[in-house]
Amino acid sequence: MTTATDITTLIVDDQPDIRLLMKMLVEAANEGLVVAGEAASGAEAIEQARRIEPRVIVFDEMMPAMNGMEAAMRVREDRPSQVMILCSAYLDDAVINRARSIGFDAWLAKEDVVELPDLIRRVVAHRGGDDAGVAGAE
Repeated sequence: MTTATDITTLIVDDQPDIRLLMKMLVEAANEGLVVAGEAASGAEAIEQARRIEPRVIVFDEMMPAMNGMEAAMRVREDRPSQVMILCSAYLDDAVINRARSIGFDAWLAKEDVVELPDLIRRVVAHRGGDDAGVAGAE
């Protein structure tokens, strides 16, 4: 059961093992971090974002059919102040620049996924509940 102060998170990745790892990391961190849902595709992420209204969405970049960047743009249309984090195995300057232009709050290399719970907390604290802008994390 979640409380009003919990930071609800939607994890979006087409690889079940990566979703499970992220979920385990977030849940192990506890202290107000809750995985409210998971999605295996961009389309599912859009539907889940509408249904569960998570505080944070963590998107994988590379997914079949609709990648994380495309899904994030669609979520942003419905939820302009949605907190979004990109988690990518291919985090280079071009990816970071595109993430910035879409409005991602932060980005994380998949090899650094153990830092995800702390990054979620930092981004939410930076946002302070409003649309304060981009806080990139490289």
